[in-house]
Amino acid sequence: MNVYCLGNMLLPRDSLPLKILPRLKRKLPGFNFIKYDPTEELPDEAEKLVLIDTVLGIKKITIFNSLSAFSPTPNVSVHDYDLFLELSLRKKLRKLNDFLIIGVPDHILPDKAVAELCEILVNQL
Repeated sequence: MNVYCLGNMLLPRDSLPLKILPRLKRKLPGFNFIKYDPTEELPDEAEKLVLIDTVLGIKKITIFNSLSAFSPTPNVSVHDYDLFLELSLRKKLRKLNDFLIIGVPDHILPDKAVAELCEILVNQL
């Protein structure tokens, strides 16, 4: 199963999913962890779409399966295109199947994040 990890290595508070990606690959070799840039087109998945991303304002790792839990960001230019907009457009076009976003808080320690993410992925998928 593909698991897409999002983040920006230039922004420390948005980089954790990418920093722990190698550790996740080692711990869960049965999953295919892929670095995903939201400015690129999201691949069509035959199975459930699974994403790991930093979510500001949460206190613990949280599972989301609905876009209603998120607030859209202001879109001023094409540079503001983000995951929420991509998923919203796909939903509107009826091209979005089942999805799971595993939200990681920006302040969690890497060891704790890896342990919790591994548990979630094994139990949820």
